Order: sequence, then structure tokens, then C-alpha cells
Amino acid sequence: MKHQIVISSLLTVVLHLSPALAQTANTGACATTPVLTDPSAGAHWNGWGAGVTNTRFQPADQAHLTAAGVPKLKLKWAFGIANVTQARSQPAIAGGRLFMASDSGVVYALDPKTGCTYWTFKAPTNIRAAISVGPKAIYFADTKANAYAVDRGTGAQLWVRKVDDHAFAKSTGAPTLYDGRLYVTASGVGEETSASRPEYECCTFRGSVSALDANTGAVIWKAYTIPEAPKPRGKSTAGAQLWGPSGAGVWSAPTIDAKRGLIYVATGNGYSDPQQKTSDAVIAFDLKTGKMKWASQVTPKDVWALGCNNRPGQPANPNCPEEVGPDFDFAASPILTTLPNGRDILVIPQKSGVGYGLDPEKEGEIVWQYRFGRGSAIGGVWGAAVDPQQAYFAAADYNTPAPGGLHAVRLDTGERVWYTPPPKQPLCAGASVCSTAQSAALTAIPGVVFSGSADGGIRAYSAKDGSILWEFDTNRPFDTVNGVKAAGGSIDGPGPIVADGILYMTSGNGGLVGRSGNVLLAFGID
Repeated sequence: MKHQIVISSLLTVVLHLSPALAQTANTGACATTPVLTDPSAGAHWNGWGAGVTNTRFQPADQAHLTAAGVPKLKLKWAFGIANVTQARSQPAIAGGRLFMASDSGVVYALDPKTGCTYWTFKAPTNIRAAISVGPKAIYFADTKANAYAVDRGTGAQLWVRKVDDHAFAKSTGAPTLYDGRLYVTASGVGEETSASRPEYECCTFRGSVSALDANTGAVIWKAYTIPEAPKPRGKSTAGAQLWGPSGAGVWSAPTIDAKRGLIYVATGNGYSDPQQKTSDAVIAFDLKTGKMKWASQVTPKDVWALGCNNRPGQPANPNCPEEVGPDFDFAASPILTTLPNGRDILVIPQKSGVGYGLDPEKEGEIVWQYRFGRGSAIGGVWGAAVDPQQAYFAAADYNTPAPGGLHAVRLDTGERVWYTPPPKQPLCAGASVCSTAQSAALTAIPGVVFSGSADGGIRAYSAKDGSILWEFDTNRPFDTVNGVKAAGGSIDGPGPIVADGILYMTSGNGGLVGRSGNVLLAFGID
């Protein structure tokens, strides 16, 4: 997961130096531009999880797609994302527009029915985060920790705000828009990789969430996931100054709990000693002030940096902590949902291969836990999904003989309802890099769960018994509506979105554990 970001950034720089790969101007432009409509009216999927509670569940009146109709899905159009080898920015649908960012920094406004282009906006660096849509603007953040507001009708920049000045700060999670404020998170993966260099002074980054005024970008408050600022803590065996505590970055979109006046974020591992109680945790902050209210840690003592795996023949890294952790981040957003009995619960999967049900009334106390995989330090688990009765977890487990598999558990108890193993024969069989890991975020509609796989497949599973209702192989070139040469590959990161009868999915994950691709696909019944 973390290594992929470093590699993909290098590939993006290389591709930007190749004008031959540039998109032909005006190819696929929309002939007309209809009047904008209210983004909250009509069918929409806004932000990361189809709403500020991040359930990744699209109800019937928004999906306009049924379990009976899913097997009839056919490709309607394909859009080529120019100058990238990864397609890992999830689209948003609102107000009659599809908005999508890209690894090249280009943001697109498309017609969701045809894929034609209304406008584009170019940020100076790559964007992994999904987009949130407001009445006047769309909001997103880049991998230099800049948050943007762009006019949703014209693509004109309204404001930009840097939310963290650390050299390695990145925003990889979608900003969450709520009640006139934009909540933006920051991770710092580059520092824990830089810590593999003996001369590096490890480490000083702390994860954070910032509340911005949605109209102006002004900072209302900023809260760190590690309250204590890093301090000098001696010298390494290589003579470099050591710092700490550090880490606990936030990879994902924050989750709003309007009832309790809280915002939840999920954190990653620590980078340097001393160990903290807020790494690998779900943290609750006060929505109005940013004051930390509680933290529920599920994996204590997870302090890790690149080169600290103590493998045979690997030289010791002088920046390693005294006790090396397993690197089991939370890469997914917390899901806030309500049980059939009216009780609220937080649901979240961890890179460890364990899914949790937490009690928001009892400071995140564990209600249940369910093991859906062995856990893997290589791939993230980017998102679970829930419906009114069940929670769904997909396994990554890149470093095991049989990665992948989808699990359904009871939402109230965490007991298994069904399990569907990964395919015995992956769709990418014969490729130099091929895996059946299912690290991409899941998406649910009534009766169906959708999952993208590293083997290039998009699959729809019955919510009743886990049987596969539909499958599409993205491992091929596509004719695109915008004339950009495009193909599918491994699927990782964002999940599919469903709105107004159409399923949208990106394909491509060039990097350490994936195969390149650069396409957005739209599927419908008619």
C-alpha cells in the first residue's frame, strides 16, 4: 500500500514528461451544457461512502438498480484517463454531473450518461482522493496536502488551502463536506519510507484532521492524532538525531456523527518511539472545536518504518523502534450505521484481516470482532460496506498463497452469514503480476455487494448467500469516448459507485503489487 504510492508518484513524473501521451484537446467534449441542478436532489453518490456516515450502501431509491437487474449489466461507455498508470480516484455523482480526479492531477466533469466532458481542472500534483460536491463547488485534496474548492459549473478554482506543512504530508482520503465545513485529513507515508535511510532524522510527522470554512478555505480548527509534538529522543547508532512520537496518519475520509456532535477518523501505525495510544485506532473529535474526545486502539505498540522487518540478510535499520510492530494500519473509513434494534455501531476493517464493531456510546468499546483474513503488511483494505442487516469484508492478504475472498457477517453480532472464496482461476492468469486479492473498497445496494479484485474483475455477489451474480473482466483495451488510449488492469483502492441505474468503476493499479490501467467504465442495463 505505502510502497505503491512512492512508485506511482515516480511513474506519474515520467508520464508527465511524455507529450505524446497527452489527451487530444476537445476530444469527447459535450455538445451542450445543461443547467446545473441541486446536488442533493435526484440520484447521487457524493463523497467517499455515499454520505457522511460512509456506509458505502446505496438505497434502492438512489441506486435504481435491483438484484434481478444486475446480471443484465453491460458496458455503456469507457473513459480513458490520460497520462496515468493508476486509476484510483473514485468518482462522485451529483447534480447531473460525474466528477473524478486523477493521478495526473486533472479533475474531470463528465456527463454521467454518455461520458462526454464538460470541463477539466489541472492541479499541480496527483490526486487520489474522492470528490465531495456542494451547492456551488466541488472539493478535493491532493498528495501535497492541499485542499481545493472548484466551481462545479465551470471548473474555475475558488480557493486552495494547505492543511499541513510537513514535507511528507499527503491527503489521500476524500474530504468530508458537512454543515458548511470541509473536513480534510493528512497522512505522511513518505516519512516512514524515508526512515529506511540511516542518515534520516526519524520522525516528525503526525496525522491530522482540519476543519475548513467551505466558502473561503479558512482553517477553523486543526487536530492532531498524536497530541504531543515530536521531541528529540537521542541519537541513532548511525549518529542521526531521533525524534518522536510520530505517525498515526489518516489515510481515509472522516465520518460524521451528527447525533453526538463528533467526527471519527481511523489512524495508521506509529513511525517512531515512544509508542502512542492513538495509532491503529478510531478517534473521535468534537465537530465544533476539534477537541479529542476518545480513542479506541485495537493494535497497541504498532511502531514501524521501512526496513524494520528484520528479514535474514537485511541490514539493520538504525531508525527502527525498540519493538517493531506489524504495520497494520486502518486504511478504511469508519462506518457509522444503525442496528435493527436502533442501537448505533461503528464498523471498520483493518489491514490485520480483522473487522470490528465498535460502540460509539462507550468510547469505541469493541462490541464484536471478526477475522476475515490473515492480514498483510503489503496491501491495504480500503473499505467495508454495510446494509441494514449485514456488514461485508473483503480480504487482501497479498503475501499468502490464496489472497482474496468476501465475507458477510451479522451487523449486530459479527457472526458469519456466508463466505465466498476467491476464484480458483484468476482472470489475470499468465500475467507477470497476478493476484486475487480484494483490497478495493466494497459497495452494497439492496440484495447485492460489488467487489473489485486485483485480478481485474468486477464481481457482484448475492447479499443472501454470496453467490456470484455477475462478473466483468477489465483486463483489456477499451475504445473510449474521449479518444484516449486506455486499458484495464488490477483494481485497488476505490470501490464502484452506483447511481440512477448505472455502475461506475475505475480499473488500473500500476505499482508494487498491481498491473497498470487507466480507465473509467460505466455499466447499465439499457
